[in-house]
Amino acid sequence: MDVVRFIFGILGNATALFLFLSPIVTFQRIIRKRSTEDFSGVPYNMTMLNCLLSAWYGLPFISPNNLLVSTINGTGAVIEAIYVMIFLIFAPPKMRIRMFGLLMVVISIFSAVALVSLLALHGQHRKLFCGLAATIFSIAMYASPLSIMRLVIKTKSVEYMPFLLSLFVFLCGTSWFIYGLLGRDPFVAVPNGCGSFLGALQLILYAIYRNNKGNEIDDNNSARDSSVEMEETKHTNGNGTTNYKDMEKGNDQVHQKIVSQV
Repeated sequence: MDVVRFIFGILGNATALFLFLSPIVTFQRIIRKRSTEDFSGVPYNMTMLNCLLSAWYGLPFISPNNLLVSTINGTGAVIEAIYVMIFLIFAPPKMRIRMFGLLMVVISIFSAVALVSLLALHGQHRKLFCGLAATIFSIAMYASPLSIMRLVIKTKSVEYMPFLLSLFVFLCGTSWFIYGLLGRDPFVAVPNGCGSFLGALQLILYAIYRNNKGNEIDDNNSARDSSVEMEETKHTNGNGTTNYKDMEKGNDQVHQKIVSQV
């Protein structure tokens, strides 16, 4: 039984690492453009808090025989911290202040949980306190794709819900759910059971709307092409030549409107 539990723990580590690394493309874009654009940094702060609390819970003096929980969440906390630092560097001044304030809240919550568990609690009470804290934020992290699922239902398109990401959410949640069940640990099983359920819902939505993928993009591309044509006509000089600088600016505005609608 311990061997089976260990195997599911390794599988959970692998799938969770994929999820932690999935935003790399987004941050490559942020670094390349030296701007966070309309991206939100809140999910990365909240995921970092979840990783810190889960890694703390998995330590031997808090929860014995859960070291695999600590290894992946410790790694995830480092990765998310890098994302947050990049966001702070390239965010506009006002957003940078808000993000820094949120980062301080994250550090304060984790520090409070760690200090209370070390100085005021012992044994099962320590495990219960840290487990509840980790469970609350784990469920909150897994619930974050609900907005994407709502968008899929509204647009009847899975363009913005990649299949691989949905699959790995399901595999990650399921692996840790079974790991928690085999270890009789509700603080691992319950939140990851929720994650497995939400991942399954995403896969069901993908199966329902997979044939509609790209419909919204086609509509947006048509709108953009029409707008480009209008801009070209508008910025054509009297001698029949086109003012490409003005036209490019107009195209960028159209693209920004399309992105904001998405």
